[in-house]
Amino acid sequence: MGKRSRQRQKNQTTGRDDRDNAGWGAGYADIVKENKLFEHYYKEQGLVPGGEFEQFMDAMREPLPATIRITGYKSHAKEILHCLKEKYFKDIQEVEIDGQKIEAPQPLSWYPDEQAWHTNMSRKIIRKSPLLEKFHQFLVSETESGNISRQEAVSMIPPLLLKIESHHKILDMCAAPGSKTAQLIEMLHSDMDVPFPEGFVIANDVDNKRCYLLVHQAKRLNSPCIMVVNHDASCIPTLKIDIDGQEDILFYDRILCDVPCSGDGTLRKNIDVWKKWTTSNSLHLHGLQLRIAVRGVEQLAVGGRMVYSTCSLNPIEDEAVIAALLEKSEGALELADGSADLPGLKWMPGVASWKLMTKEGQWYSDWSEVPSHRHTQIRPTMFPPTDPEKLASMHLERCMRILPHHQNTGGFFVAVLVKKALMPWNKRYPKLRKDISSSSAAQTEGSSAASTPADTPRLHEGEVEEGEGLEGKVDQEAEEEATEGASLAQETTAKQDGACGPPASKKMRLFGYKEDPFVFLTEEDPVFTTIQSFYDLSPNFPKLNVLTRTHDGKKRHLYMVSKELRNVLISNGERMKVINTGVKVWSRNSDGEEFGCAFRLAQEGIYTLQPYIRSRIIRVSVEDIKVLLTQENPFLSKLQDDAHAQAKKMVMGSIVLKYIPNPNNPAEPRCPIQLCGWRGKTSIRAFVPRNERFHYLRLLGVEVFRDKQGVRAEKGRDGEKEAKEEVEDAAEKDAEEEGAVENETKLDLENGEENRSSEPKKQAGD
Repeated sequence: MGKRSRQRQKNQTTGRDDRDNAGWGAGYADIVKENKLFEHYYKEQGLVPGGEFEQFMDAMREPLPATIRITGYKSHAKEILHCLKEKYFKDIQEVEIDGQKIEAPQPLSWYPDEQAWHTNMSRKIIRKSPLLEKFHQFLVSETESGNISRQEAVSMIPPLLLKIESHHKILDMCAAPGSKTAQLIEMLHSDMDVPFPEGFVIANDVDNKRCYLLVHQAKRLNSPCIMVVNHDASCIPTLKIDIDGQEDILFYDRILCDVPCSGDGTLRKNIDVWKKWTTSNSLHLHGLQLRIAVRGVEQLAVGGRMVYSTCSLNPIEDEAVIAALLEKSEGALELADGSADLPGLKWMPGVASWKLMTKEGQWYSDWSEVPSHRHTQIRPTMFPPTDPEKLASMHLERCMRILPHHQNTGGFFVAVLVKKALMPWNKRYPKLRKDISSSSAAQTEGSSAASTPADTPRLHEGEVEEGEGLEGKVDQEAEEEATEGASLAQETTAKQDGACGPPASKKMRLFGYKEDPFVFLTEEDPVFTTIQSFYDLSPNFPKLNVLTRTHDGKKRHLYMVSKELRNVLISNGERMKVINTGVKVWSRNSDGEEFGCAFRLAQEGIYTLQPYIRSRIIRVSVEDIKVLLTQENPFLSKLQDDAHAQAKKMVMGSIVLKYIPNPNNPAEPRCPIQLCGWRGKTSIRAFVPRNERFHYLRLLGVEVFRDKQGVRAEKGRDGEKEAKEEVEDAAEKDAEEEGAVENETKLDLENGEENRSSEPKKQAGD
């Protein structure tokens, strides 16, 4: 038995290797970048200007340039940009590969403040030059620490069109993998001096596993104003909030509705789409896209903005959805003109006429032409409105379609909707759902928690049931087809979103992970007694915003959320499946009890927490930071006189190392730096994750480069000897003579990297 099993395993492994090798070698090379049906379909639709179709197709066959975006809300974004332009981009201009000079990265003309760049360098070219390899390592390291995001250029457009302000309540309906969500968080924190903006971002995704990828993306930004939830976007529950002791409905100021789509605008990066593309993809997804959009505008506040976007060029998924939404809104919605919002962006206006084609090649221009046996696959909302006056009043030309050959991007569609009044089927204020009897069911059923009738808000008589949208229930046959014949870009999303009606709860119980509870502390909680005195917290410290992830036992980690998110979480614990929220601010360190406090500061939440800390702060210089980040456990005497004197006055325990820029010294970093540290008996150390160490060292002019022998720090601009020393992780060793930190309190981020598996962790907060 065992022998046969081993032999079978060997055979399976061989087959997988063959497929892997084919993927890197002959496999992708054998994929012919040609699809006659695709070309015929888009020629007939007339979306590409006359005489440009060959350019359009040529661009589709070219690899997509890599694009990066600098995290805009952090105060050191300008420092990162300066480092990129003055160090890496200048070096790249001098590199020659095979006798040709490398083209330096260029800023995206339409993205504000040169915060987004694109480059045509491939992995093959990067491997041929040590300078380019350094640039690549810089990008990888800064991406991990949340200072740079690698994101497709057109994907950056929707958040910009939302016009986010710090007080906005934002819903991202189909958020995973989270690059757009990160942009929303950045805009919310545009003023770094405000630790708790009034607004928040609720990021939702129907796929439980993809929610954990979303958590990873969001956590890089260390925001207390983000919550990740797991629901079917087409019937995401209506939430309630407490306003002056009264229950009220939560309406969002901004909604991002980036729906699952056929993905034919991604042909440049998803090569498999070439052979899988078919016209039936859009027919299967149209209904789902419309229901998600309907659910979005139902939850949008009057006066709010919703951006609808797809990475598809197909009018059935684009203008048809917008037209159906506008028609049924009866004037409650209006298409906004976004032409002036992104100067420099080239785009084509939306079209007012289009045709529909089946996979057999049959064309239809109007619903009246569709035979009755096709009515389950083809719906009236897929066609343009027949009334010319009504069609003209919709202003579909305000939709924006980005074509790849116009500025070397992927294909994309985006439309901005403004809500002028309540939707006609929500004329009266919706009732709040009564609390369901079983709160545990809502926490364990995964995405079905939002779909069950008991968990759906009840509307007044005569209103459309939430979750059904405009079309109501969809024919079962059409729904089954929605999970088949999809392209690579939408296979996963089509299958996970394909069941547009309420999914079978018994099946959904099999998926997802039971989350640990979110338990808010009271102001009288004994945990605050030592924390308050040890760190001398200011009187306005929001104790009620602190939470933990356990009812019983010792509190291992403490997190903080904004006041508004706390309101949402407490008011909707039974109707939401929350995957993660808050930012870690303290971690238990039992050895610290003998020094006065059992909790040490966490680097993730230092920028949120530090404004409330009035003691345990050491002002450090640039030279001090270099010592702390390049030496494992330096003696106190290694610090400069000022910092040394401050440290000597402090008892052992967790500390804040704070650098404040000197306006009279432009050679030093122009942004404040705050690090968590530990003051030992005779030494001092910084508790900072590896990639953040690299980031701060680069800001100080020390180039960190990982060569074949390991990690080394090269000379910076001031040539300090310390910069040559090996850069090690802050948590590799315990400070034995000081009893500084237990093994279990080593840097959480580093442990997470070493122990990360393909499955999401049970407790995302850890």
